[in-house]
Amino acid sequence: MGHFDRTLEFIDQLQHADTAAAVCEKLLGITSEFGLTALMAGTVPQPGTPRGQQKDHVLLCEWPGEWLERYVARNYVDHDPVVSHMKQLQAPFQWREASKSIRIDKSSGEVMGDAGEFKLRDGLAFPLITLDGQIVMVSLGGEAVELSGADFGLVSLVATYAIGRAMQIHTMAAKTLDHHVELTPRERECMQWAAVGKSEWEISQILGISEHTSEKHLLNAKSKLGAVNRVQAVAEAIRRGYIS
Repeated sequence: MGHFDRTLEFIDQLQHADTAAAVCEKLLGITSEFGLTALMAGTVPQPGTPRGQQKDHVLLCEWPGEWLERYVARNYVDHDPVVSHMKQLQAPFQWREASKSIRIDKSSGEVMGDAGEFKLRDGLAFPLITLDGQIVMVSLGGEAVELSGADFGLVSLVATYAIGRAMQIHTMAAKTLDHHVELTPRERECMQWAAVGKSEWEISQILGISEHTSEKHLLNAKSKLGAVNRVQAVAEAIRRGYIS
């Protein structure tokens, strides 16, 4: 089975999850194949947020309980190189890349060392920006992570879709997900080009329209598809057969 067919299969599994816990379970069932066995997703608290309030920022968690308690108790969020790298990069990356680009001091080294104690030695992380501008940090970890370039793209797309799905369920938007959606021909074209990584400006040049118009078509498509961001919109368009 090719990566595209596997992606469709995984998205279909996640679409049938009707609770956030079910989404988490199904996602880890998929990612564990690549050594990613633990998940944390949530908004990042502002520096100085009382430790007792930090757990309020967690949206999905399938993390070793003792590790989560230590992470909060020692205020590791302010020293975690993975979180720092996510804020800078704004794209999916493996944890090992954070250690190369962020200056590792005693505090950040302690975070990574302690994570290793709980069999979280490497992982994949990315920020997810919702339609209302909220940034959700997503981190998948494990002891022995094995990701080829194609696997990395597959897991990134599926994980993004899963978090968006969980957020939709959380906000009760999921009840409208399966109503009939009809994209206009131009919206389909814009989504197809977005699926291969083209920017609004590049799409405008390809289709001979203004950048503002291409942006409008993409926003309309995201809204119709019930997606919280472009990546999830692409995944939903694939699931519905608009992109093949």
